Amino acid sequence: MVLTFRYRVKNPGNLPALARIVNLVWNYCGDVQNQARRWAKRWPAAFDLIQLTRASRELGLHSDAIAAVCLQFSRSRDKIKQRPRWRKSSGAKRSLGWVPFNAPRAIKLDGNAVIFQKQRYRLWLHRPVAGEILCGSFAEDARGRWYLNLQCELEPDRECGTGAIGIDLGLKTLATFSDGTKIERERITARYADRLAVAQRAGRTQRVRAIQTKIKNVRKDFLHRLSHALVTKYQRIVVGNVNSAGLAKTRLAKSVLDVGWSMLRGFLAYKAIRHRATYEQRDERWSTQRCSECGSLGGPKGIAALGVREWVCLNCGVRHDRDTNAASNLLSGWNVSLQLTESPVP
Repeated sequence: MVLTFRYRVKNPGNLPALARIVNLVWNYCGDVQNQARRWAKRWPAAFDLIQLTRASRELGLHSDAIAAVCLQFSRSRDKIKQRPRWRKSSGAKRSLGWVPFNAPRAIKLDGNAVIFQKQRYRLWLHRPVAGEILCGSFAEDARGRWYLNLQCELEPDRECGTGAIGIDLGLKTLATFSDGTKIERERITARYADRLAVAQRAGRTQRVRAIQTKIKNVRKDFLHRLSHALVTKYQRIVVGNVNSAGLAKTRLAKSVLDVGWSMLRGFLAYKAIRHRATYEQRDERWSTQRCSECGSLGGPKGIAALGVREWVCLNCGVRHDRDTNAASNLLSGWNVSLQLTESPVP
């Protein structure tokens, strides 16, 4: 498995200058892309861009860093099917600093420091680097702090728990388990809303960024603890594939972004691999409507029935909690796509 180790850099030194050179290379790749489109030529591949930017000595940037920029530009372009945005080195909306490298030879670990382009950067080494280094990057956050990210390949080395659990994700309740346990939503954004509003009205940009970073870190810490507790207790974890990106474009966006569904599923996915557990995402369609005991479709459906939190199956007479029943269906794996011929109970 590949795991990313992140360390705070104590002395950024000339990293901002290198980031400006990275922006220059990125924008050059954008110019080449525009020229190819203007002349109806094929899009330049990552290899073509690397060959066109072979000026490491003149730019003062490691050749592996230039290759990493070109490779990332090609990947981003192919993903969105158009030229990525320009990277700005100055101004109010400047791009955050970023200096990638795609090979371990570009850096050298030296105790609690790392050497890159003959410069020594001291780190807060809160945990040792494990496994084989594949690639990495220096990255700046919104507060101007620099971090070293190292992607390392290592073998799963931890044990998981026993049993299985189904998880239904929600907004009022963050997660409901198939055994009836409910994890209440922390409402982290609301906890800091007053302080954030005061700082925004006063125009204190740095204070606003500090509070937003605090909100992000508190949310990440909570989800880390929850995901760790799950993979150490259960051997198999099944979660619904709720479309958080789609819901983030609706009026529920603030609540969806606050609960962090995607972050939780990402943590569960990689921690399950490291703990030798099984992680699954299943289609959650009809999981609320289908009875987890007999399989008949008779539960509440539609937006109008969102307020119905408990219901009784008219086929077998079992009373269900809406979310617990959905989690049980996810765990049992009712294949609703193959059972659509069943007529729902009126």
